[in-house]
Amino acid sequence: MATDVATIDFGAWPGGNTAELAITGQAAILATSFVEAFLMAETTADHNLEEHAIVPIVLRCGVPTAATGFTIYASCEWTLTGTFKVRWVWT
Repeated sequence: MATDVATIDFGAWPGGNTAELAITGQAAILATSFVEAFLMAETTADHNLEEHAIVPIVLRCGVPTAATGFTIYASCEWTLTGTFKVRWVWT
């Protein structure tokens, strides 16, 4: 099982309500692997742990590309700016 943390960026003002992040360098991942992304109450330079805990970001993962990685797609009902930490795992 591979796990890590990455940073997804909704951009500078005026921001947006969608963002995506390519996870690469996953040499052992298969096209049939299961992938998941999630938020934890953490901090970035732009957002504190309370914001990470309450902002209603929805995360979805794209189908993995064998020996490469996958894409994390983020969306939110709110217009967001700046970065949020995203944890991910695949097996």
